[in-house]
Amino acid sequence: MTAKRTAEAEWEGDLIKGHGRVHGAPSALPMVSVSWSARTEQQGAQTSPEELLAAAHASCFSMALSARLGRDGHPPTKLEVTAVATFDKVGEGWKITTMELAVVGHVPGITPEQFQAAARSASEGCPISQALKGNVAISVNARLA
Repeated sequence: MTAKRTAEAEWEGDLIKGHGRVHGAPSALPMVSVSWSARTEQQGAQTSPEELLAAAHASCFSMALSARLGRDGHPPTKLEVTAVATFDKVGEGWKITTMELAVVGHVPGITPEQFQAAARSASEGCPISQALKGNVAISVNARLA
């Protein structure tokens, strides 16, 4: 089964003073404002492409880890995932340099070592991780609650 997902964005003005909006079409992702300052300064009530990428990665990784733990006979009761995308000036341009995944797992009957191995495996199998591989340094910090 092939799935295609669509997002739409519009931008008004120049990069520094301009602003835009992005939303999932048609999905539960509401219209949100984006701006250059939300990418490089204080975020406030606006989002950035990096925050959206971090959200996509956190949700993808949580699903991949849940599936991995289930296959291993340790279905989780809860996984709390945080993803932090770092957007930094590199040379003359800007780049997403790192993605840090942190997960706290509520997983009955598993050892910390088993959980960490499952998290590493899930990170490698997550489609968003695969899309970033070779371009962004990805780290995973996994611990049990």
